[in-house]
Amino acid sequence: ERWSGLDRFQHSFFKKVDVPDHVHYIVAFFVCIIGTLGVTGNALVMFAFWSNKKLRNLPNYFIMNQAVSDFLMAFTQSPIFFINCLYKEWIFGEYGCKMYAFCGALFGITSMINLLAISIDRYLVITQPLKALGRSSRRRTTLAILMVWLYSFAWSFAPLIGWSSYIPEGLMTSCTWDYVTYTYANQSYTMMLCCFTFFIPLGVIFYCYLFMFLAIRTASREVENLGTQVRKCTLIQQKSIRNEWKLAKIAFVVIVVYVLSWSPYATVTMISWAGHANILSPYSKAVPAVIAKASTIYNPFIYAIIHTKYRTTLAEKVPCLRCLSPRKDKKDFNSESSFRDSTISRQSSVSRTHFCATSSISSSMVFGDVVLDPPERNNSSFRSTSSFKMPKDKCCKTKIICAAEKVREQRYLQCC
Repeated sequence: ERWSGLDRFQHSFFKKVDVPDHVHYIVAFFVCIIGTLGVTGNALVMFAFWSNKKLRNLPNYFIMNQAVSDFLMAFTQSPIFFINCLYKEWIFGEYGCKMYAFCGALFGITSMINLLAISIDRYLVITQPLKALGRSSRRRTTLAILMVWLYSFAWSFAPLIGWSSYIPEGLMTSCTWDYVTYTYANQSYTMMLCCFTFFIPLGVIFYCYLFMFLAIRTASREVENLGTQVRKCTLIQQKSIRNEWKLAKIAFVVIVVYVLSWSPYATVTMISWAGHANILSPYSKAVPAVIAKASTIYNPFIYAIIHTKYRTTLAEKVPCLRCLSPRKDKKDFNSESSFRDSTISRQSSVSRTHFCATSSISSSMVFGDVVLDPPERNNSSFRSTSSFKMPKDKCCKTKIICAAEKVREQRYLQCC
């Protein structure tokens, strides 16, 4: 029989790959697991953060946005991928292929750029705490999240209007942008996409964490060099920094896992971009795609392991997850007490050596009017530092810094 023009196009666009049937079924099995865990896990993350008011603070908005993008990624990709694997070919037509690939690109890029936003937010809060007080607001955070989605939409929409295109890939059971065909449009889009949505954001993320680590190490050394007369201020400062750094460490683990998931896929696209697409087998293109889609399942497990309040919320709200309830009361209290005692003892020993000349200054002179608010107070409401009048003497400058640290500690007390 002779093929009509449309039939030829459809046959070339959705050609089948000559692989054993059991390969498709194995891929379908893993895709089913990824989809189930990704949808369920990220749905639990969204439920936990919206059902607990203490978790609905500004830094956690980005974590919530990450859960939304991962949930949509798993929800839109895994079912279609699974069905195609059972049929051993793409069955949803050209339009379905483009929409599938568009959603995969949109939610995948959103996750990466959102991790970049989390890193920049942690960097500003830890390295520039006083400036971050004035910058942080619900409106600014919402605007940042909106910009993340618009940026991702622009890159994922480009193949739909002619800059590269969306085609089936690997075992011809999923779709992505055309990084195989050696044309100027495809080559330029592949290079720009990898640079501006993976390599450059990754470089900025590592820059932020490097300077966060250096800032925290410097702050810790400065705390050890302070005397007992500033003990209250330094305890507030150190506890606030610990809260910020704990959330930053959670984000760092998420980033590392995400990068490891997408690195094989980025490697395959770079090999193809270099003109060596002929050495890539269907298996070498299908396996990295499955690993990349598995990036949606890790974050709920990371939060369940590291994020204490997330575990507590799930244990309280979901009866079948009561096993997640942290048994930490006595242990954490002793840990906190030992940390406080060790910090005070270090400060006391250092003060006897370095601050003998100022030991007669009463600590009440400096901190008489700095009153700590109870931790139960809502962290979104705090007093502005403008209520403190600018002092003329050096002692009161320390008092202003302490007050600012207290405000920052109150604001992010519920982060972790």
